[in-house]
Amino acid sequence: MYQGIAASPGIEIGKAFVLKESEININTTKITEDMIPAEIKRFEDGIAKSREQLIKIKEKAERELGTDNAKIFDAHIMVLDDPIFIDEIREKIKNERVTAENAVYQVVEKYVEMFQNMEDEYLKERAADIKDVGERIIKNVLGIPIQSLADLDEDVIVIAKDLTPSDTAQMNKEKVKAFATDMGGRTSHTAIMARSLEIPAVVGLGSISKEVIEGDIVIVDGNKGVVFVNPDEETLQQYNNLKLEYMKYREELKKLRDLPAETKDRERRVELAANIGTPKDVKGALENGAEGIGLYRTEFLYMDRESLPDEEEQFQAYKQVAEAMNPRPVIIRTLDIGGDKKLPFLEMPQELNPFLGWRAIRMCLDNPHLFKVQLRAILRASHYGNIKIMYPMISSLSELRRANAILEEAKDELRKEGKPFDENLEVGIMVEIPSAAVIADILAKEVDFFSIGTNDLIQYTLAVDRMNEKIANLYEPFHPAVLRLIKNVIDASHKAGKWTGMCGEMAGDPLAAPILLGLGLDELSMSATSISQVKKVIRSLTYDQARQIAQKALEMESPEEIKEMLQKVLEEIK
Repeated sequence: MYQGIAASPGIEIGKAFVLKESEININTTKITEDMIPAEIKRFEDGIAKSREQLIKIKEKAERELGTDNAKIFDAHIMVLDDPIFIDEIREKIKNERVTAENAVYQVVEKYVEMFQNMEDEYLKERAADIKDVGERIIKNVLGIPIQSLADLDEDVIVIAKDLTPSDTAQMNKEKVKAFATDMGGRTSHTAIMARSLEIPAVVGLGSISKEVIEGDIVIVDGNKGVVFVNPDEETLQQYNNLKLEYMKYREELKKLRDLPAETKDRERRVELAANIGTPKDVKGALENGAEGIGLYRTEFLYMDRESLPDEEEQFQAYKQVAEAMNPRPVIIRTLDIGGDKKLPFLEMPQELNPFLGWRAIRMCLDNPHLFKVQLRAILRASHYGNIKIMYPMISSLSELRRANAILEEAKDELRKEGKPFDENLEVGIMVEIPSAAVIADILAKEVDFFSIGTNDLIQYTLAVDRMNEKIANLYEPFHPAVLRLIKNVIDASHKAGKWTGMCGEMAGDPLAAPILLGLGLDELSMSATSISQVKKVIRSLTYDQARQIAQKALEMESPEEIKEMLQKVLEEIK
């Protein structure tokens, strides 16, 4: 049995298809001056061939996977057309006298490292996209054939070191029943694509691609994050039964899409919303029954470009989401970048501890013009839907007041210009720093709502870097200290007549749903595909049951004890 990360739910049994990696040998020998034109020509030919291939792949992806899933190739093609990227490689060939493939490798590695060092898990995983483009260019420069999953003629489970966007776009999706990869996390491209295709996936398995032989019988359990290779008859029978049970469960979940997330006794109703990164994510949110957007991560507008997005571009992006969701609410988080999330067009300091550094609201308050441009765009978009503004990384009342002062300046400017906006637009903060959770009663007087960002709140409360594999076991959402901070925030907001939501990963965990419901959370925002599972849990409990579960959890002394109780609750309501 191999233990990995449960990336996409479901159970599948089938034959292994092992995707082999082509061996790439980079020639590190220095070239002579007279060889420079030929090397630049090799590089330019590699770019041209890569562009031609990617355009065909994008067209195929649009036909078979839909426009949204094909859009990732726009970003890939943009890399090939990026003059800074192209010139940097040309200059490296000229000035450092390196081969075309070596120049591409070095420049791509620089950008991959930059993205891998980012804190945001979604942005971190985008390093794989850049690496994918780079490997394609190098293979085309070297004349190495690029393997494709397009020609599969039987149902298979794909086993690979990792799957690139190009791999998944070209694959015969009728034949691929599951993924199992050495690398990746819950926000990697493989995981996102598997959830989009609604097929099981387990990632982060270490070395499974080296140990599985093509044709081996494999079980992929995307619910528990485990993979079995050539299982015995008893395990095979057990998983055949589990697969049938899971298929019935999924059919039941589909029936819940348009039903409210209310308790069995109708005493409590919770709003279930979706987290999104771009306007194209709205479709998936609506298809999964989202009642709103609880977190619109605006930083994606600022990435993969050479300059800041202007007010008009931002306005159009926010307006598009507001109109698509109207009258449902859309909570737009202001720019959460800085520290280890670098933008090439902004001068940012090198920091010893970027997790505690110059980022998010801190960076915005020090760049009021940049901040005001975004606030003006959000305000203008609020005229077209039910938009709310949310500030990230607030740690004190003074930060909140300074942010609101800039917001008021933006409102005054728009009034003078005669540009309409929602005068009653709600303004809230993300509670992701322990200091904000502790003084929630003070902050509640000057906000309209709180949204608890558990990803950071947990790591800051427990002093655990959630990206550090050596201490990953200490990153514990069910730690009593975390639960007590969550309760404090909810109680403080309700006492002040305000509401509290949650937009971290914990919000989409069905195991956490009974406690969060019982603590009195008003809204939960999550990956769209998690909505139906959380809704099922909420609709299976009475409000009194949920409150009793939450109270018991608050009295328990360890995360293990709390999780054991919650597992029993979920087993009883299945």
